[in-house]
Amino acid sequence: MCAPGKDDGPAKPRRGFSLLELVLVMVIIAVIAAIAVPRYSSAASRYRVETAARRVVADLALAQARAKALSSSQTVAFAVGTSQYQIVGMTDPDHGSSTYTVRLGDDPYRVMLQSVDFGGRSQVTFDAYGTADSNGAVVVRAGATQRTVVLDVNTGKAVMQ
Repeated sequence: MCAPGKDDGPAKPRRGFSLLELVLVMVIIAVIAAIAVPRYSSAASRYRVETAARRVVADLALAQARAKALSSSQTVAFAVGTSQYQIVGMTDPDHGSSTYTVRLGDDPYRVMLQSVDFGGRSQVTFDAYGTADSNGAVVVRAGATQRTVVLDVNTGKAVMQ
């Protein structure tokens, strides 16, 4: 006869994890994170740089189209030190009382203007026919990633390289 309160039936399976199993899972997670974080950071930098370069291309095309539409010159002035540029004389659609300004150092881009060269100047002017006054290049950078926007004076087209 069994003592009261004792169970002679099959042993119940243990619930939970051992310390060794928990440590092993944590090590695996740490290794995966160590591989994934630098790749994610690199991909995010590449995305920000490409998005900013596309914005520069689009705004150069906007200034060119505006020059043609208004039959007057339009200047895009870049400021490398502050990583921003303006379409001079154009009102900002978001802030009606200020000049159209793009701050590449701020969100969502968070990139810097590495260099700007339009024939030794930091600005380009499109005449009333949409013709640029010089060839040029704008280099946008975040971390180790950079893209160059090249403006061809003959075609007036800006392309990202």
